[in-house]
Amino acid sequence: MLDRLNQAMDRIERDLAHTVDVADLARTACTSEYHLRRMFSALSGMPLSEYIRRRRLTVAGAEVLSGDATLLEIAVRYGYGSGEAFARAFRTMHGVGPGEARRTGAALVSQPRLAFRLTVEGNSSMHYRVVDRPAFTVTGFKTRIPLIHSGPNQAIIDFVRGLDKTAVEALEKLSDQEPRGVVAVCDDLDPSRAEGTELDYYQAVITSSPTPAGVPEGTTALQVPPGTWAVFTTSGPAPRAIQELWRDVFTEWFPSNPYRTRPGPEILRTHLSPDGTEADAELWLPVERESTH
Repeated sequence: MLDRLNQAMDRIERDLAHTVDVADLARTACTSEYHLRRMFSALSGMPLSEYIRRRRLTVAGAEVLSGDATLLEIAVRYGYGSGEAFARAFRTMHGVGPGEARRTGAALVSQPRLAFRLTVEGNSSMHYRVVDRPAFTVTGFKTRIPLIHSGPNQAIIDFVRGLDKTAVEALEKLSDQEPRGVVAVCDDLDPSRAEGTELDYYQAVITSSPTPAGVPEGTTALQVPPGTWAVFTTSGPAPRAIQELWRDVFTEWFPSNPYRTRPGPEILRTHLSPDGTEADAELWLPVERESTH
């Protein structure tokens, strides 16, 4: 039965830019329309119609930010009879109108695709925005560390503790680009992202100049070309909330949105509570739109 439900979820994705026929979905799931709606609501915690609406507005949101089509074209493509109706629905979900979102690159809400297994994945919203950035420089202290998926990474802890505090304070003053302040930067990751594989790790700042004045001794510069970035935010227990954000972005957000990763560093800005147990984090990932052809 779960396989049939997942086939129905795949059909919804194919029909987002058309009419989603719930009767056809029920036939795909080998049940009645009534029981499909009841079962979906019980498993996912939301009505089927609400899920379809949120998925449409998630994909439409990505198209709004891309700027490739007019807002009216996007509205018609996703079943709205007018730009005003689309704008109302868009604002209800994202908290901002489509025109303002396109002008400002505002943070939008993503409804991940649902996947039915023994549990339901994707039943929470993820906040993100997509921004285009000119070239910038990562300037900071660099080391090589193993990738750890869960729990504290002792190699990072030891590296950060071993940095000279005066040098880090001098480095922080050079920050003149978002994300501001001292950030963690991961680069040259193994494509498999397998636990234990190594990567370059920086405690660094983002600067507009390739060679800013006053750089502390022992720093390394990484030149980053212009490109598009997806920016995700989270709050919660440290480091669990950050590690779960990284996981959810790759297992839920990318499969649910028309973007893919591109080569480039991954940047994490973290603000810890005074006791170090809670974190507010912002994750920057280099992305590009998937081709529709």
